[in-house]
Amino acid sequence: MVNEWLALIKSAKKTGIIQDGKKKVHFLLHDGRELVEEYNLDTSIVVRRAWKEKGKLNQDAGWTVEIGDPEPRKDNNEIFMIKESSNAPFVTRRITKTSLEWRIRNLPYPKDVFDVKVDDDGHSIVVKTTNKKYYKKLTVPDLERVGLKPVKENLSFTHQFNTLIITYKKPPSLIQLEKEVLKEVENVKVLKDNNPQCPTS
Repeated sequence: MVNEWLALIKSAKKTGIIQDGKKKVHFLLHDGRELVEEYNLDTSIVVRRAWKEKGKLNQDAGWTVEIGDPEPRKDNNEIFMIKESSNAPFVTRRITKTSLEWRIRNLPYPKDVFDVKVDDDGHSIVVKTTNKKYYKKLTVPDLERVGLKPVKENLSFTHQFNTLIITYKKPPSLIQLEKEVLKEVENVKVLKDNNPQCPTS
């Protein structure tokens, strides 16, 4: 039985480009959504995954970053005049060959203040502090794509330089799915650098 995520990737219209030391692949999905993934050329690991979706009124809702650094906040192509504090905590996601990783920056509390666990609903990871200064629920779309829920045995965290680093060990089924997706990506013909026909986020 073909995994639903893998089937979606296989059926998508794909274009690729080598740029800035990365292989960038644009997927146009059959439901109209767009996906851009960037792969490290040396490791073949996804360093960025971003989605472009339409709003309820079919307007362009912009890019939503799943993996990598978040997009700058914009409104009508203009950066907001009122910006969030540069000291506000923010989350970035990374992937390694063996684990999923979240980094939450600007959290200047000692490690023993943090409580990181699988949520009672079984679908997400909850981060909170005993001093009640921070609370965050993290979804795990990678596990959802293989029909799994996070388990506490695969979850760990550390804290350094005001950054909480949460690591989740990949289950074998996810590692296998990523290998299958990578086969599809490797078959995508790449365009020359700086070709404007390949959309990027």
